[in-house]
Amino acid sequence: MISSDNLCMSCMREIGEKKQCPYCGYHADSVQIPPYLPVRTVIANRYLVGKMLEYNGEGATYIGWDLAEKKAIKIREFIPETFTTRTSSNLTLQVMRGSENVFVELRQSFVELWTKLARLRGLSALISVNAVVNDHGTSFAIYDHFEGISLRDFLLRSKTGYVSWDKARQLLMPILSTLGTLHSSGIIHRGISPSTLIIGPDGKIKITGFCVGAARNSRSDLNSQLFDGYAAIEQYGFDGGQGTWTDIYAFAAVLYRTLIGSDPISAKERMANDKLMVPGKFAEALPAYVINGLINALQILPEDRTRTVEQLRAELSASPAASAASGQYQKPVPPAAPSGNVQNPSKPSSNRQATKKSDSPQKNSGGPGTVILTALISFLAGLLIFAILVIGPLRDHVIFLKGSNSNDNSVSTTLGELVEVPNFIDRLYIDITSNPVFTKNFVFVDEYVYDSEVGSGYIVNQSITAGEKVPAGTKITLYVSKGEKEIVLPDVVGSDSEEAKLRLEELGFVCKITETSDPSYRDKEVISMSPIAEKAYADGTTVFLVVNIQEPATDEFGNPIEPATDEFGNIIEPETPEEDLGGYEDYPEEIY
Repeated sequence: MISSDNLCMSCMREIGEKKQCPYCGYHADSVQIPPYLPVRTVIANRYLVGKMLEYNGEGATYIGWDLAEKKAIKIREFIPETFTTRTSSNLTLQVMRGSENVFVELRQSFVELWTKLARLRGLSALISVNAVVNDHGTSFAIYDHFEGISLRDFLLRSKTGYVSWDKARQLLMPILSTLGTLHSSGIIHRGISPSTLIIGPDGKIKITGFCVGAARNSRSDLNSQLFDGYAAIEQYGFDGGQGTWTDIYAFAAVLYRTLIGSDPISAKERMANDKLMVPGKFAEALPAYVINGLINALQILPEDRTRTVEQLRAELSASPAASAASGQYQKPVPPAAPSGNVQNPSKPSSNRQATKKSDSPQKNSGGPGTVILTALISFLAGLLIFAILVIGPLRDHVIFLKGSNSNDNSVSTTLGELVEVPNFIDRLYIDITSNPVFTKNFVFVDEYVYDSEVGSGYIVNQSITAGEKVPAGTKITLYVSKGEKEIVLPDVVGSDSEEAKLRLEELGFVCKITETSDPSYRDKEVISMSPIAEKAYADGTTVFLVVNIQEPATDEFGNPIEPATDEFGNIIEPETPEEDLGGYEDYPEEIY
């Protein structure tokens, strides 16, 4: 039986009584610096802490050992570095004064995230989460240890630095499927990158690197961890909420890196000057629908981007027609390349394919049967166009489909059968747009609205009433709840209390003032506020302000003393005696 006393605390292999591990070189006397837990700390009376492997603004990840299961594990500790501390003599995490509320909020988000992940245990491309436990004043997530190398290292070690589309599809499509399940469970990763995708010895890949949303947002209480080139523009604080489309951007950026061999340009740089290119040699080798899918998923603005995993999977499928059926707008923007020889990704068939077809022998191409058939088809087409243009009632039964066969997004027409509109209200938007039956019959347009009574992501209204029969392919606007209206709370500490109160009430906050007296502050100065500033809160949130009120000076009988004034009525400030700091010879020489 394996004894934990004989384990290397870096790789969890048995090394007997050796001080230095012969496998990884770790020395048993190595010290883990605070605030991270010392090696061999036991949490929840079960999990042995080993070497700290990585950390970011949200917390730290350790290798560990499950004393009950006798196996290696990973331990993720919630330990936000900006407002917590720990000493080697006291392992209970200490929260800095004034940050208690935000610590509780973020810790709850941490627990909710990992609890959801534990419920999804068993997904092939997801780490297996075993438990979420509390100890030492914070929370920990326990998940299986997974041997492997990152996708980044895998690509760097390859001869070319990239792989073919067939290999990339085999490697990454399981990630896309798992991502869809995560989204359906309300989990947005926000950190998909070659560094957070790990390839095991069996060639299968898993998603790691989960964090609370605040750790992947430049405007938060945590030091953010953003993977440049893979983080979407909305994560840098630009307008546009984060959602499934945030992960779509990151996945597409990973696919770009895997296929092209170089990191995509940072979203911040692209915002100012978009120079993201698909070099000519790759554009010639990749299917046109793959390039088109990349372009749609890597759009800078969230509203222009592919919205769901289902849409992206359709565009990356073997049939370009699947992409058009998804209803996703196909931007006819060709990828630039130094050679200039790049096919337009909006065309499902490339010039190369067209040349191949023209070079192949054509049987009976000039026979009389072909001429008759062509004439008959032309006659029927003309008759159909005449019916559409002249016979008014037929116009209501014509579907206009976005085509991908021309650069000007011209449309084709077809006659469609009537379908009944379901009741979409109170359903999740992501469930509707990932349902193949709905996306086959309708084209959905989203419009986001605030609604304090309906949870975020649920449908509150629809442009066409449920039960109405419309032609298949009809566009329906779904009004999606953004939840309660949220407003960023400005920092008014140091401001005049009346001005601060007026400003906050104009934004929609309710102010409550508590008075105090402190001679080190100005009269009516706001000296503190709660909740924390620079965060978004619901409309009508109460903001508590502590305001300094200068008490008037009084004489020995308690009567107010009027301040002395000069001849113009200005108050004369009393002189402050200068402190005797001594001569320069009293100071140590090193300060000069």
